[in-house]
Amino acid sequence: MDVHQLGEALRHDAVWVVFVNVLLQQAGLPVPAVPTLLLAGSLMMDGGQFLAVLAAAIVASVAADWMWYQAGRYFGYRVLSGLCRLSINPGSCVSQTEARFVRWGPGSLVVAKFIPGFSTVAPPIAGSLRMRLPGFLIAAGLGATLWAGLALGAGWMLRQEVQAAIAVLDRHSAGAGRVVAGLLAAWLAWKLWQKYRFHRLSTLAHVTPAELLAAMASPQAPLILDLRGRAMIATAGPIIGATIAEHDHLLDAVRSWPKSQPIVTLCACPEDAGAILAARTLLKAGYLSVRPLKGGYEAWLAAIT
Repeated sequence: MDVHQLGEALRHDAVWVVFVNVLLQQAGLPVPAVPTLLLAGSLMMDGGQFLAVLAAAIVASVAADWMWYQAGRYFGYRVLSGLCRLSINPGSCVSQTEARFVRWGPGSLVVAKFIPGFSTVAPPIAGSLRMRLPGFLIAAGLGATLWAGLALGAGWMLRQEVQAAIAVLDRHSAGAGRVVAGLLAAWLAWKLWQKYRFHRLSTLAHVTPAELLAAMASPQAPLILDLRGRAMIATAGPIIGATIAEHDHLLDAVRSWPKSQPIVTLCACPEDAGAILAARTLLKAGYLSVRPLKGGYEAWLAAIT
């Protein structure tokens, strides 16, 4: 559907177009909703229509967030791990997003819509951490109201500029399509380069669970840094002898550790991403022997059971 067709659809049935668009985006599909909200705002004729479209956007957003909340509540960290695995850049890991949610509290749901990537992972994190449903719905609704209201309001205040931009796009649709395709290609190339860079960093030497178990029985047992998120630790339990840490406060957690003693980093992340990034950070800080655990927590659990 091009911009002209979208505009015609919004003129005839703005409420349902906005509802479906927002629902699909908040469900995780790559369907941008802000352009639709801006265009819908520019076409508003009265306050009643504005409130109806705003209500549709809020209901769609909260409904999608509620579905992700329930998924997180019933499946826990596995949902978060799956979402991270879908990311082109695996460095965006479960424990990192979860730690930020814990630090910001319910307010993270209010600002989540304005942070690319966090909007989808915040609701399942809230569910996995057993956030109370009434508080979740209030925070999610407030965030959706601010996000959709600002987009619709901006479209209405800039309605002349938005309509002028649409007219330009209609006259130069072929050129505009090439520009959009070029921008998408540049974005994809950037993400693929990040993934390539991450895989280069992944060449760091790992330790297997069997090697770690043998090392723990030796006089020079390594120090273990557990980078799993709070929900994962609460669900599966702590690792005896390990130190729990967050990526944002990594060096604080190991400040008292001797730099000559071996360290093993462990996470519950796709491709051991969090453990690798933590190991690289510690090596740069001067720690002499830091290795991520190959296979992460799942491999560790399989080795001890």
